[in-house]
Amino acid sequence: MGLQSAQDAAQKAGFYLLTSHDALGRSRNQIDDRNWKVCTQTPGPGEQATGAKVDMGAVKLDEQCPAQDQGAGGPTKAGATMPDFKGKAVSVVHDSLDRATSISAKDATAQNRIIVVQSNWQVCTQDPAPGAALNGQPVTVKAVKFGESCP
Repeated sequence: MGLQSAQDAAQKAGFYLLTSHDALGRSRNQIDDRNWKVCTQTPGPGEQATGAKVDMGAVKLDEQCPAQDQGAGGPTKAGATMPDFKGKAVSVVHDSLDRATSISAKDATAQNRIIVVQSNWQVCTQDPAPGAALNGQPVTVKAVKFGESCP
């Protein structure tokens, strides 16, 4: 079902605590709900108290739903060690690391394109490496647009 239609149906049934997230785990906001479709919902279908919070995992209309929801619960905050961000959206790097962390994101190709919409770019390499201690050092990632191959 389209996200807007699903939200309208939920409200008609008396549910008003509605949230949604990017089921591909790219930290994209669902600004125009009509451009998204629902892949998952928590809690699942069935009898629920109308005061229950309903969270819908969604993807853009032209995308396929993932086999497993990649965005449920939002990005995990990094602890004392560097997570492995390879294949994740650049926006996930920003959402996962401490706000004080300096992050530099660069085009991994020789084209030197500027990364404007971070959720459209996937990480190819990162420094520091996954598992390295995080102690305030700057983080650098090199990325390509989703759908492109890492060099």
